[in-house]
Amino acid sequence: MPDLDDITTFLRARLGGDAQVIDTHISRVVIGPERAFKIKKPVAFSYLDFSTREKRAAAAETEIAINRRTAPAIYLGTRRISRAKSGGLELDGDGETIETIVEMRPFDQADLFDQMAHRGALTAELMTQLTEKLVAFHRDAPPRLDFGGSEGIARILAIDEAALAGSGLATPQRIAAFEGALREKLAAIAPLLDARRATGKVRRCHGDLTLRNICLFEGEPTPFDAIEFDERLGTIDVLYDLAFLLMDLTHRGLAAHANLVFNRYLDATDETDGLPALPFFMAVRASIRAHVTATQAKGAIGDAAAGLRAEAESYFALAERLIAPREKALVAIGGFSGSGKSTLAAALAPHIGPAPGARILSSDRIRKALHGVAATDPLPPEAYAPAIAERVYARMRDEAARTLSLGGAAIADGVFDRPDLAAAIQQVAQDDTAPFAGLWLVAPREKMAARIEARRGDPSDATPAVLAKQMEKGVAPDGWRRIDAAREPAEILDDALKVAPRT
Repeated sequence: MPDLDDITTFLRARLGGDAQVIDTHISRVVIGPERAFKIKKPVAFSYLDFSTREKRAAAAETEIAINRRTAPAIYLGTRRISRAKSGGLELDGDGETIETIVEMRPFDQADLFDQMAHRGALTAELMTQLTEKLVAFHRDAPPRLDFGGSEGIARILAIDEAALAGSGLATPQRIAAFEGALREKLAAIAPLLDARRATGKVRRCHGDLTLRNICLFEGEPTPFDAIEFDERLGTIDVLYDLAFLLMDLTHRGLAAHANLVFNRYLDATDETDGLPALPFFMAVRASIRAHVTATQAKGAIGDAAAGLRAEAESYFALAERLIAPREKALVAIGGFSGSGKSTLAAALAPHIGPAPGARILSSDRIRKALHGVAATDPLPPEAYAPAIAERVYARMRDEAARTLSLGGAAIADGVFDRPDLAAAIQQVAQDDTAPFAGLWLVAPREKMAARIEARRGDPSDATPAVLAKQMEKGVAPDGWRRIDAAREPAEILDDALKVAPRT
């Protein structure tokens, strides 16, 4: 292979003198106004081998095929760098092929989700759109029985253990304790992982779903740069794929975003059975980021090296926290329409139960699912008949019981203005001997009515007239903590945290 800098110089000349160059530990990307070219570096690690031109060419072709599933507008194809008769380099010439590279459409680096996270630009709407894309992506990927399962994760742990040992991130004793906790958990969930593979939950996924590999392209959240160099690392449990995103959001102080993605994903898929594996998956992902970032730090100098080292250490500390046991719990949030139940549920969920927090079971969303419509599609009045309400709350209790039985935490979000409904949800926790907290939100009628009137694209179909009927007949549950919901959300959350079984 010619010197990497010679190829870079050639491509920069073609793209323009202002072309940007970005390096990772396995690739170099040269970015111009209209096109970007990605060059595989001639490197070999325990988890990939780009040591020969043929292997790099195969990886380039695979990268196009893999990434066109989520980012077809970005990945254009492969190009050949060839040797001209003059001895210089050219694109797709008649001479000897020197290197095979990936051609892409560029995007503003400020539109990378990690950059957007840094400046607080990742909105709930964007995260919901991204989750919808991931649900469709995972659903459409064909099931695979040849990879994944407990054997696939054990192989990943072996690679991870070797890489961590060589990273120098922590003492050998600390690393051994962490790896021991991972292996103990793997032994406990191995039958679950194998059962999930048998039922089609292992698919050819993205494999490297961090915020740095998601961008806003033409207004759409777009995952790119999927793993192309190892089918085993990319053919994984769909929740292990999702766990990288959940972990990275948590690492960046966006636990509420992680919980939102988690809940929207489970709203759309039947993945509740995988709850026992999710904190483990997130811990493995954090550990991988720790040793990969530590490797990058070794190749950097000065402040860049120090920053990467600190980031690697923070990933490893997160991995240790994620694998630590956390208690399951059930919280019920009741109150009349417009009292702020869903807002509090979203704020409280990241603080309860194993990562990424509590499963939010919303009566509004359950009702829409029972009728087979999108969460924000309006339903006719007959969808709110007493018999339908009984089905909605029965489904809520069933899902809460299922979540608790799997060691997870749940928040039941409903009006709960009848004593029998309040008692029934509390009984779910008692039957499982799980901690329970009941919260009842109160606010002036005009405040709740104003919130209802201000809603746009909300799962609730309540109107001020519905609120009036609720207040006429409904009663607060005995023994539930009353919380003044007319205040700022942060104040309401503080009160809820004093009562809820935090972890």
